[in-house]
Amino acid sequence: MIKISGVIIAFNEEKHIERCIKSLQNLCDEIIVVDSFSTDQTPAICHRLGVKFSTHAFVGHIEQKNYAMSLATHEFILSLDADEALSDELVSSIAQLKNSPSYPAYSFNRMTNYCGHWVRHCDWYPDVKVRLWRKDIGHWGGVNPHDIVELKAGIAPKHLPGDLLHYSYDTISSHITQTNKFTTIAAQALFKQNKKSSLFKIFTRPPLKFLKDYFLRLGLLDGRYGFIICCINSLSALLKYSKLYELEQNREI
Repeated sequence: MIKISGVIIAFNEEKHIERCIKSLQNLCDEIIVVDSFSTDQTPAICHRLGVKFSTHAFVGHIEQKNYAMSLATHEFILSLDADEALSDELVSSIAQLKNSPSYPAYSFNRMTNYCGHWVRHCDWYPDVKVRLWRKDIGHWGGVNPHDIVELKAGIAPKHLPGDLLHYSYDTISSHITQTNKFTTIAAQALFKQNKKSSLFKIFTRPPLKFLKDYFLRLGLLDGRYGFIICCINSLSALLKYSKLYELEQNREI
């Protein structure tokens, strides 16, 4: 039987962290929480639930998750964000493979709860994520704040039944606030990689994003929240390319 290290990063997640930890308790042989100096009850909840708790200054999502992974002592990593939890079906799927894993990495669908509504379209579902993998064959990569697990060449994950439940935004305002924050991070990361924006991208990417998510990805089937999500997805494209363009213009001054 394999042993699994559950790994979570957190900051001011008192609303979600207990649900996340409890969804891992019957599967993981250790649960590690790396906290970036929360000022709410997150540390107290973690200590009460008996996890391995440590603090570490936050530099970026990718860096923080790789640091948290480095603390794991077992062969397999099961990585969740603090606002995520495993569904009962996914818990069952992972429990079955613990006895005889046939793959070094596993993926599953992530389903997001938005203002109390489970989103099943809008390019948000199925949102396939690799979150369970053998420690020696993968690490966190991507472009902040959109981190992904990067596996060694030639390794394809096996897809498991069950959903990773993502409790995202309680209000539309919080979604807009996070979009503004994340597009700033994304634009800065792209700027450091010498990626380019243009007026053409600023004008074309937002409407194309809306058309793709609302019609091709059937966001219209998610009702009014689907329309709102697709509009904010479009806004995200507008802000990211506009902020990147602004950084390029300021560099030339």
